[in-house]
Amino acid sequence: MSSSSGASASSAGTTQPGMVKVVTASLVGTTIEWYDFFLFGSVAALVFNKLFYPGFDPIVGTLLSLSTFAVGFVARPVGAVVFGHFGDLVGRKKMLVLSLVLMGAATVAVGLLPTYAQIGVAAPILLVVCRLLQGFAVGGEWGGAVLMVSERGDPRRRGFWTSWPNVGLPAGQAISIAVLAVLGANLSEDAFLGWGWRVPFLLSGLLLVVGLWIRLSLDESPVFKEAQAARQAEGAPRKAPLLEVLRHYWREVLLVMGARLCENSSGYIFTVFILTYATRQGMSRQVALYAVMIASVCHMIAVPVWGALSDRFGRRPLYIGGAVGVGIWVFAVFPLIDVGSPVLLTVAVAVALICHGGMLGPQGALFSELFGTSVRYSGASIGVQFASIFGGSLAPIIAVALFAAYGSAVPVAIYVAITAAITVIALLLTRETARRDLAFDDAAASRKPAVTGSEQ
Repeated sequence: MSSSSGASASSAGTTQPGMVKVVTASLVGTTIEWYDFFLFGSVAALVFNKLFYPGFDPIVGTLLSLSTFAVGFVARPVGAVVFGHFGDLVGRKKMLVLSLVLMGAATVAVGLLPTYAQIGVAAPILLVVCRLLQGFAVGGEWGGAVLMVSERGDPRRRGFWTSWPNVGLPAGQAISIAVLAVLGANLSEDAFLGWGWRVPFLLSGLLLVVGLWIRLSLDESPVFKEAQAARQAEGAPRKAPLLEVLRHYWREVLLVMGARLCENSSGYIFTVFILTYATRQGMSRQVALYAVMIASVCHMIAVPVWGALSDRFGRRPLYIGGAVGVGIWVFAVFPLIDVGSPVLLTVAVAVALICHGGMLGPQGALFSELFGTSVRYSGASIGVQFASIFGGSLAPIIAVALFAAYGSAVPVAIYVAITAAITVIALLLTRETARRDLAFDDAAASRKPAVTGSEQ
């Protein structure tokens, strides 16, 4: 009882001193990692098909390029298991630092890769290896960044504070696109294909230094430290967190995967596939990049607003509203783009991403609140990253394939709407978690003898 009450005290009072610092560190770190991850996606949609998969039909080359992008998602569950395991055993902070280093190194390596014209088939193989390292790193990033925030402060504002690490997703997207847009506007097509595309990847080395400086200054999560001290006092051996997740939280993992499906799929449809679709509909690459960049800024603003609203109205209603909004609005997105107006393209993507923020804003708090302390890093990360295999990794490929097969974006919209329906069903099966005390630990409780009535 004493350990539980101690943890409860750390999570139920007013916001702890240094909360802004922790949130800033999580935001900066996730922004850098998602900058790296999205940069690969944007360049894959625009450049890699020409440099690493030449000689193919443009549609086939694009599919191969996006398949390389999708490979990163295969490694994400592996990263979730490994980082989650050690994050639950030795701490959140160490894993966050390691994930940042791996992501930065892999991204810089992409910027140094020779192309197919220089070394032949070894070029796309090396590109896949770098992408696998990126996926492995980002698989451990999300859980740690969110938990460093969620396991602190006032639970009445947890949705707001925990939404900020997720702001790193659109922030990284916006920055990566801004860099590409600036280079594209100031370089010729030959110069951009020759060396300009490498610059954003090499810039990641500078961002890595900044991110490390900030993350190394953080303290460990107080809820984790209190739970770890309680386990040491008990002297009970720890089972592998993955096994405890499968035993006690398998239902929560499945619900997280379902809830994540639409958020992940639609996010990549609205940011990666849209670049391919808009350029194939006659818009310039620069126009498409600027439209997604502006929409990503709107996304950045929307995410913490939705997170704050989830503190007032609950996680589920906001998340369901976001999924429904995406499922409906997607049928307007492609007709608006077909008009050929840069303004309508921007509006279409911006509204889509604002609706998407209704899912992304409450997500960190909701997923954190579903799992006990001793397996929270593993449980949340595994659910999120396994969903990415069926969501984000396949979404751009499925979208391109559907568009190529039917010559219309309507099947793509139907696909997104189906993912939205699955997400709504998963959320209806999920209990409301707002303001839940994060000190609970079902897995740890199962290892203790039952408490008698007199002891209570």
